[in-house]
Amino acid sequence: MVNGLLGRKLGMTRVFTEDGRWVHVTLVEAGPCTVIQKKTQDTDGYDAVQVGFGEVKESRLNKPQAGHFKKSGQKLKKVLKEFRVAADSGLSVGDEIRSDIFKAGDRVDICGTSKGKGFAGVIKRHGFAGGPGGHGSHFHRAPGSIGQSADPAKVYKGKRMPGRMGNVFRTTQNLEIVRVDEEKNLIILRGSVPGANGGLVVVKHSVKGSK
Repeated sequence: MVNGLLGRKLGMTRVFTEDGRWVHVTLVEAGPCTVIQKKTQDTDGYDAVQVGFGEVKESRLNKPQAGHFKKSGQKLKKVLKEFRVAADSGLSVGDEIRSDIFKAGDRVDICGTSKGKGFAGVIKRHGFAGGPGGHGSHFHRAPGSIGQSADPAKVYKGKRMPGRMGNVFRTTQNLEIVRVDEEKNLIILRGSVPGANGGLVVVKHSVKGSK
């Protein structure tokens, strides 16, 4: 079967375990995802399926995108993503992939775009200590020296400086699935998931947890 699917982060809450403890969890609407295209070794050089998630109006798509869905004969989807599969996976165009590919106790990796926090200085962005707080000091929240003078006469790549904070693609690894609600296509994960509520996420079987 396919290794993962697309979903949407709904938010955080807490659930109680059988022994009375409560744990922080994140709710993820996982699927249903529809197979839009199947790629094979003969035609594309590798085996994969392209799946779609979320509804979208036709006016939101350009002509090549609309033609792609028309060729497959499937409903329009907001997001498309490929997942590698085995040659004998048995999946075909039109098949639905739902949350039942996971079960309680599984470990998964969650990929999403983190919350954007705008432009930030070095103290907020990198945790710099800053200068003295007294009025006589003229050095408070500035970054300070960023390099040498005549040699090498440049700022090294990767120097920690002020800039945009957040809004980057991040992966949270090895999260435990506490519960799966197949009726509502919900996955309840222990821990936090990158991104804001309503954001798109990719749920895949964990690389580390499977070892």
